[in-house]
Order: sequence, then structure tokens, then C-alpha cells
Amino acid sequence: MWTAFLKFACGPTEQTSSNGKDMGILLVRLYAGGLMIWLHGWSKAQKIGAETIAFPDPIGVGAELSLYLAVFAEVVCAALLVVGLFTRFACIPLLVTMLVAFFIVHADDPMKVREPALLYLLPYLALLFSGAGRYSFDKIIRNKLYL
Repeated sequence: MWTAFLKFACGPTEQTSSNGKDMGILLVRLYAGGLMIWLHGWSKAQKIGAETIAFPDPIGVGAELSLYLAVFAEVVCAALLVVGLFTRFACIPLLVTMLVAFFIVHADDPMKVREPALLYLLPYLALLFSGAGRYSFDKIIRNKLYL
């Protein structure tokens, strides 16, 4: 009984740790990408095509282009994360969007308002370094191309 507890508590051996790591990466992708689309991106996407666009222009490119850039990151790139396609590239616009949200858009707001940007930033940064893992289209493409 103690042996089973210690094996669980101390983690898997190198032989079996790969599956656990890949499952963890999958869960992070589903969480960070899925919640971004559902809680942030989808409502912004619905603003596209509106007669007047009321959206902040934090980087000086105009409200309309800012909205398109945010939707690209928060819907398109987040969807790429969910399925694990071009994961590392998809993380870059998401990271930039969260940095802009934290340091520019919500710069004068209390930390409670700024906190979600940081909570999204960390998984995107982790996925930039780790890649999509085994359970992804990136892995399928790598296997097809023998990379």
C-alpha cells in the first residue's frame, strides 16, 4: 500500500512519464485555448461587422484593427491551441495580447482586474516552450514528415 502511495506521490518513472506529460499538456491546451474563446474571444468576434466599433486602441493602430488583432489571437490562435496545430506559433499572438492587456489596457486598473491576463499568460508561455505534446495535430504532422 505504501509503495503504491509513494509511486503516486513521487510521480512516474522516466519510462511512463511521457504519457502523463502529454496528457498534462493536452489539458493545458484545452483549458487555456477553450476558455479564451468562450470567455473572451467569442464576444469580441461578435462585434466584427457592427456599424460602429467601440473597442480600445491600445497600440495606436485604430480601434477596428485592434479588434481584428484581438479576435485573431483570442479565437483563431486559441482554436489552434485547442487542436494542437501550429501551437508554438499560435502562442505568440496570445502572449502579445495578454501582455498588452496587462501592461497597457489595464495598466491603471487594480491587480484584481489585471490578474486574468497573467493567468492566461503563464500557460501560453509554457506551451511556447513545451509544444503541443503527443495528442495534437502537430505530432501527426511531424510523424507524416518524419521530423
